[in-house]
Amino acid sequence: MYKLPHYTADNQNEVLEFMHQNTFVTLIGFDGEFPVATQVPVKTVVDEDSIKLIGHIMTKTDHCKAFEQNPHVMALFTGAHAYISASVYENPSAASTWNYKTVQAKGMIRLMSSEETYQVIKELTDKYENPETSPAAFNKMDEAYIQKHLKAITGFEVTVSHIDHVFKMSQNHSSKNKENIVANLEKSNDAIDQEVAKEMKKDF
Repeated sequence: MYKLPHYTADNQNEVLEFMHQNTFVTLIGFDGEFPVATQVPVKTVVDEDSIKLIGHIMTKTDHCKAFEQNPHVMALFTGAHAYISASVYENPSAASTWNYKTVQAKGMIRLMSSEETYQVIKELTDKYENPETSPAAFNKMDEAYIQKHLKAITGFEVTVSHIDHVFKMSQNHSSKNKENIVANLEKSNDAIDQEVAKEMKKDF
């Protein structure tokens, strides 16, 4: 990880908030020969000094088999990112770069029972589908349909033991350079460029 002091947050709460906001992670394991990865939504649960990631995966896949063999995993959280052109710097004869935010959470994965998996799916669905108004709400699904599809998935819980992060948003540049970078990003028609501009302005 490209980690320098000026690209890190002042406190862990800022890192945890980033994890709460960017829930679609790349979950990475190792099958003994190659790394394996799958992209899944997770819920970050903070309980006093404990941090856990809750989600679910398909069974009988390369990554599920790898997690069964080796419980050491890493979840990669990513946010908006953008190319930063040196052409807008006060001194443009410098290297262009890339701005981004990312968190790497390492820990041990535990695959859940069918009962626990049921609850994970219910909570995830209830988060995105209003139980009172949505026709796709969990409580409006046929129970036989739910049980049939539960056979193909398993919930998981990652107990996080180590977190690293890089929040690289041109913190090492002059105020004038930062203003120029933001202005240039705001001219872009790319929504992700616009998002990076918003992130940079938080530190002004």
